[in-house]
Amino acid sequence: MNSEKVKMLRGELYDANYDSLLIAERKACKLVLHEINKMSPDDDVKRNELFRKILGKINGSFIIESPFHCDYGYNIELGENFYMNVNCVILDEAKVSFGDNVFIAPNCAFYTAGHPLDVEQRNKGLEYAKPITVGNNVWIGGNVVVLPGVTIGDNCVIGAGSVVVKDIPANSLAVGNPCKVIRSL
Repeated sequence: MNSEKVKMLRGELYDANYDSLLIAERKACKLVLHEINKMSPDDDVKRNELFRKILGKINGSFIIESPFHCDYGYNIELGENFYMNVNCVILDEAKVSFGDNVFIAPNCAFYTAGHPLDVEQRNKGLEYAKPITVGNNVWIGGNVVVLPGVTIGDNCVIGAGSVVVKDIPANSLAVGNPCKVIRSL
């Protein structure tokens, strides 16, 4: 059986808008996030328990500041010593993997979902998803957007306001829209 979820996880075109299972999974995640996002900053233990309930894999210590938004949660993997500042969004229709020692500034977005250029397919609610991978020891500046299918290598710095549309090799300082390597680190 080729369910819409299976198609989503394979990176094929799938029905995101009208599939009851995917709608239910997004809603369940958003209910937990609603609780997290309205909690007192003093309630670290409960917040982390709720994050562990929805996120796919957590490999150690992490801090995710509120508000935070994602679609499913189960496609997100965090390495050791992960920090994400306020107002970040992860559209995790495909896997989003963060290595160890990743620091993300406010207002960043990681979008694995994309939509067909064909208007008829798009109007049917079809979309696709491609994974995003962020290596170890990466710093991502404020207001950065990372698009579907991108890999950011180890030891990179992505400058504020960048739109990352293609892979960034390890040990790079990259900035701009579209984001380009300006020098090695």
